[in-house]
Amino acid sequence: MRQFAASQSNANRIDDNAKDVKIENFSINAHGKQLFVDANLTIVHGRHYGLVGPNGQGKTTLLSHISQRILAIPKNIDILQVEQEAEASDMSPTEAVLRADTKRMKLLAEFDELNEKLENSKMSDAETEVANERVEEVSEEMKAHGVDQAEAKVRRILNGLGFTAAMQEQPTKHFSGGWRMRISLAQALFIEPTLLLLDEPTNHLDLNAVIWLDSYLQKWKKTLLVVSHDQDFLNSICTDMLHLDQKKLFHYKGNYDTFKKMLSVRRREQQKEWEKHEKKMKVEKSKGTSKKDAEAKAKKDREKGARAQKGKKDKDAEVSSADAMAAEAIERPREYVVHFEFPKPPELTPPILAMKEVGFHYDVKGKPGPQLFVDVEFGVDTDSRIAIVGPNGVGKSTFLNLMTGFLDPTEGIVERNRHLRIGRYNQHFVDKLPVDKTAVNFLRDLHTDLIYQDARRMLGRYGLEGHAHEIPMRDLSGGQKARVQFLNVALAQPHILFLDEPTNHLDIESIDALAEAIQAYEGGVVVVSHDARLITDIECDLYVCDAQNVTKFPGDLEDYRDKLLEDLGEGKEGEEEEAGDAPKPSGPSIFDLL
Repeated sequence: MRQFAASQSNANRIDDNAKDVKIENFSINAHGKQLFVDANLTIVHGRHYGLVGPNGQGKTTLLSHISQRILAIPKNIDILQVEQEAEASDMSPTEAVLRADTKRMKLLAEFDELNEKLENSKMSDAETEVANERVEEVSEEMKAHGVDQAEAKVRRILNGLGFTAAMQEQPTKHFSGGWRMRISLAQALFIEPTLLLLDEPTNHLDLNAVIWLDSYLQKWKKTLLVVSHDQDFLNSICTDMLHLDQKKLFHYKGNYDTFKKMLSVRRREQQKEWEKHEKKMKVEKSKGTSKKDAEAKAKKDREKGARAQKGKKDKDAEVSSADAMAAEAIERPREYVVHFEFPKPPELTPPILAMKEVGFHYDVKGKPGPQLFVDVEFGVDTDSRIAIVGPNGVGKSTFLNLMTGFLDPTEGIVERNRHLRIGRYNQHFVDKLPVDKTAVNFLRDLHTDLIYQDARRMLGRYGLEGHAHEIPMRDLSGGQKARVQFLNVALAQPHILFLDEPTNHLDIESIDALAEAIQAYEGGVVVVSHDARLITDIECDLYVCDAQNVTKFPGDLEDYRDKLLEDLGEGKEGEEEEAGDAPKPSGPSIFDLL
């Protein structure tokens, strides 16, 4: 981390036996940019924290500084951050996860070594007695560590993350990077570190695996710090939220929805403080006071007010976000606003799109591979709101490609209205944008009647900053490229949107904007997504892709969740029985911070 610099005021006063993490007045610089300035972070043992804030402001950097102990953490707290794919080797996923528990491996090795000595070595009676005593001790340690139940636990975790029984025995080198990330996640869940750090853990998962992970982490009894853009996921698992704002961290009790309500209150308070501050500055200026002296006087008054406010509180109570802001330099609150829009499509007379007796298989080494689909009957019109769900690997993306004409069926036909305009978004399209072109040039080349200023205006509304409009797209982040691609789709004025994992590169605010745009859109929508909130907000009918077909599910997303967990043997009764001392997401009224 040579490009990073970090400092922490209480680094020399850390109690290595403490269960909680308390980092005071820390600052982090990256590539000359200040990410955190005199920020404070407290992580209480056993709580589940969601870390949120705009993209590019330092959330991942903070997790890395914690996991690498660049910031001082009590030594007795073991930390694990899931950030790299599991090694590609001849080892199976099951073995790779089992071997991640080094304590288990040491106990097994010592147990085998002791028994080998007892069987093969010529030892004195005294040595034999010592060895037998140690065997009993190791056996007790193995029992306490759950060694005999380890493999069953590993298989349960891998199954929940989408690995079939056959996949659990294949070499890890046969899996893609996304699947090896799942193995890394499985290793972390199996090891159960004191502090688990997860950075966008749902990005490599399908909806089924997200539902399982959501349920599993609700029962997590140790400390969790997670960065995620999935609001439903944050709502389910988090007991507390940490908001990265103005280079500081602000703590809110409760889940994401509670945080949003409290943040709205805080923003109104900030606006009032800023207006009061501006009024004072005008008064001081009218008296002939310099801006520098006026600012110094205002800061002194705010610090005095903050100390007085803190004095009214219980000594052990946390100062609220509003109180903490009182002593800071007053800045006008700026809302991060993104606005997506899909225009009303031209009129189109039915039929729109129909699949008749469709079958499909890929060719493998010149020969027909396994059938993905057999005799599928399916239709879409401009009123459709459809979410395709199902386990990974059953062909959800392939099904979208068959509907859009990117692939041809090997049996049956797909009929499309000859005037049909299709809007396709795929998470991988983002990586295929022309790297040498600017966003403006790319859009104007495809949409020749697009005026330069209109292109820039619309890119701004879609959340792309002005400086990013005229630089090569190789220099844009995944989230920035996604905005360009969504605008490209919108400019085509499609009758039907086909969206394959559209939220992967987006932050929470952009996902909200996407959901609102789809709600207002007057065309059809077919989506594959692991984001439960998006599926719920756009009121999709669920169609399950499995068993070589695509069929309508008789219920909503909550019903689908319950059935999936029941099929995995982890229904509501099991959740209640295993929950134990796991923390429950909860929070105060939004007025508790006022």
